[in-house]
Amino acid sequence: MTGEVAKIRQHLHRFPELSGYETATTAYLYTLLQSSSPDQLVKGSGDKGLWAVYESGNPGPCILFRADIDALPIDETTDLPWKSQYSGVSHKCGHDGHAAILAGFAGRAGAHRPARGKLVLLFQPAEETGEGAPAMLEQLQQYGIIPDFAFAMHNLPGFPHGSVVVREGTFAAASRGMIFKLKGRVSHASEPEKGQSPAAVMAHLMSHLPRLTTGNAREKFEDFVLLTIIHANLGMPSFGTSPGDALLMATLRSYKNEDMELMCHLAERLAQKAVAAAGLTLEISYTEEFPAMINHHEPVAMVRNAAVSCALEPINAILPFRWSEDFAHFGLAGKAVLFGIGAGEKQLPLHHPDYDFPDSISETALKVWEKLYEALI
Repeated sequence: MTGEVAKIRQHLHRFPELSGYETATTAYLYTLLQSSSPDQLVKGSGDKGLWAVYESGNPGPCILFRADIDALPIDETTDLPWKSQYSGVSHKCGHDGHAAILAGFAGRAGAHRPARGKLVLLFQPAEETGEGAPAMLEQLQQYGIIPDFAFAMHNLPGFPHGSVVVREGTFAAASRGMIFKLKGRVSHASEPEKGQSPAAVMAHLMSHLPRLTTGNAREKFEDFVLLTIIHANLGMPSFGTSPGDALLMATLRSYKNEDMELMCHLAERLAQKAVAAAGLTLEISYTEEFPAMINHHEPVAMVRNAAVSCALEPINAILPFRWSEDFAHFGLAGKAVLFGIGAGEKQLPLHHPDYDFPDSISETALKVWEKLYEALI
């Protein structure tokens, strides 16, 4: 089985697709899952993403296992036989591995139908942008699929190979991209007084926005918060022109959703006050919004039990991870858990251009899915 999973994974790795463009990936997985004879096999909107349903015909819980399928806009630097065939696009987060493992597990589900309730295997697009999970949740609900328990797995470099990593409560941070557009008035560089340059306000925001989460200001928040300036642009590279426009972008992170709302409020207020004093106009928008991934205690206990059944000692993550996961939307909608499979303590980090999902952890991941399935269905 693990050899077949590796073949699937390496095929997906060769032909990666960015968030929102996963049509070929979806078609490939659709063909694979047909052999497991699901009771329903449905492609998502725009032929991106899909889910398979295995019915028992008897009352019982609706259990959902999810894998993400999108790749990243990163140019691969490896010389592996299964290297990405597309310039500037590659699987550097391991979603190829997650999808291949769940596709391999589908054969187990098809051969051993649930005794009660139903099992849903979800292959979700657009995780990296945070758009996939809420969209798929809505589509599932239109088909009457409301999970009682939802599970997702992510490989974790830096943890022992094949280990199971779990945490009750916040597992991964909330994050948002915040965009500030400042508008004044262009003038000749020799007569800046005749225009309204946003330069001073931009410099003020670049200096003061990060301070909202440091020093004594941190006391306003319940837990970890972080604001990182990630991009800035002022006017055009013209020595004869005093700029009239500026763009500033920041990433906000927090372990608690309530702290995220407060941080956004404080950042908006700071920016509004600065532009009002300078007579500028301001437009604020958000992108790539991820809630905090809050693990529910019941499915957490199920993952721990599954690990023990596989003769593995589950590792309890001491702190939440600072990265984000859109599976958090499933956590807001019901009882959900995101857990990790250790990819090795010397494995390259996620999003590194040389990273490659370690096929050697697929066997452990398959066993955990199988033990969860046996206990739940």
